[in-house]
Amino acid sequence: MRDLATELLQWHTAGKSYAIATVIGVTGSAPRPAGATLAVDAEGVVIGSISGGCVEGAVYELCREVLRTGVVLRETFGYSDEDAFAVGLTCGGEIEVFIQPITPDEHGTIQAVLRSTEAVALVRDLSTGAAMALGTWWTLGAAFDEAIVAQARAMLDTGSTGQRVVGCGAGERVLFVESHVPAPRMIVFGAIDFAAAVTRIGRFLGYRVTVCDARPVFATRARFPDADEIVVDWPDRYLARTQVDSRTVLCVLTHDAKFDIPLLEVALRLPVAYVGAMGSRRTHEDRNARLRAVGVSEDELAQLHSPIGLDLGGRTAEETAVAVAAEIVAVRRGGSTRPLATSDGPIHRELVPVR
Repeated sequence: MRDLATELLQWHTAGKSYAIATVIGVTGSAPRPAGATLAVDAEGVVIGSISGGCVEGAVYELCREVLRTGVVLRETFGYSDEDAFAVGLTCGGEIEVFIQPITPDEHGTIQAVLRSTEAVALVRDLSTGAAMALGTWWTLGAAFDEAIVAQARAMLDTGSTGQRVVGCGAGERVLFVESHVPAPRMIVFGAIDFAAAVTRIGRFLGYRVTVCDARPVFATRARFPDADEIVVDWPDRYLARTQVDSRTVLCVLTHDAKFDIPLLEVALRLPVAYVGAMGSRRTHEDRNARLRAVGVSEDELAQLHSPIGLDLGGRTAEETAVAVAAEIVAVRRGGSTRPLATSDGPIHRELVPVR
């Protein structure tokens, strides 16, 4: 839902009612994950996507029906053996979709989710559509009982999105918890031309990008307009004091030993998702020898992706940035890096949990 924030907030300002369709379950191969959203207002304007086009038309009509009746719907779409072009997922998977009406009275709950700059979850009862916005220390909207709040908060703590059953028998309630956590960080060290391209593609992938360099003449807003933050500091000193987590990726692009060695000595001992370093194979071998000399272990060295990026044959800064981004995605999501045409497994594999 958060990817539709700009448009939905405009609808709220205009006082519009609308229907929102959310993917609440995925089986097999499907083009969009749980949480993917499509919305339709009373004039028939549609925003978002839940299937990349396969079932959008049918879901659009269900949204119009929900707007007319005010009653929530759950619908499952799967592959049609009889006619692959019928309403269904021709990719072979199955998705379950929840469609609910949103009135101006409910805008406050949705806005709390859309505007939050911290971890937040939208919790919905799939029988009634009752919704609650839940932050780390607060709740807003429908009054759910303590068991539901506890379950939802546990999912928010891990950034999980999905269905949960709370209670049993007559008191059983099926919930959909949609968690949103702050964007992961990408820290790019070295204010060089390649860094500008990596910064652009990092933002495209959804990272909050910081560029760090000790040289103020190079680390400027004019050179890096796409960076969320520009830091002038010695890289190792900055990395030692800044906040990172298990989703953070570090791109070391300076290929200058006086910067790289102390920086990587710190980086390879942090619990981050990815550490990559630019340089030729000769630079790589020399850098590894220097790191061993300062006490970096073989296990720690094994965490280093160097030379950085996948072998795509690129030459330009932009092509290099694509190679770096491709490696980051593969490392974080468990990709094989093989061409899909040479493999016979599922295209949309089970997602590796974002740590």
